[in-house]
Amino acid sequence: MPSTTDLPAALAELAEDFHAVSERERLQLLLELSRELPALPSRFADSLDSMERVDECQSPVFLAVEVEDDADKTVHLFFDAPLEAPTTRGFAGILHEGLDGLPAEQVLGVPDDAPYRFGLAEAVSPLRMRGMVGMLSRIKRQVRLRHEVLTAGGQT
Repeated sequence: MPSTTDLPAALAELAEDFHAVSERERLQLLLELSRELPALPSRFADSLDSMERVDECQSPVFLAVEVEDDADKTVHLFFDAPLEAPTTRGFAGILHEGLDGLPAEQVLGVPDDAPYRFGLAEAVSPLRMRGMVGMLSRIKRQVRLRHEVLTAGGQT
């Protein structure tokens, strides 16, 4: 199993859960996470154009990142992915469960190869894995931009 010591606790725990089961059960766990992905708040559900499209995903996936103006610069993630795309929704579920509510510095510290630490590369196509990598990359970019604005005294 790949190391999880450099992952935030919730993400590391998810990676360990995936590695504790067979490849087939990993897909089942991914499906469960896809079902648990929270619905969008109305401020996003009514205007997907205010969210960023993740072009690396085969399915139409949109994400939004908010960073609170608190001491930790707490990160909140919002995803929109079609119900007919359970793999993509599962990836979003992993990232939501593992990163939502963390301080910005922890999110920014997530290694770029984190999507490969769940043992899913053997179970899904490289093109699908590229989608999860794209989600993480866009999350980190948005967090970095919003964190810089807040640190400079602006607002997100």
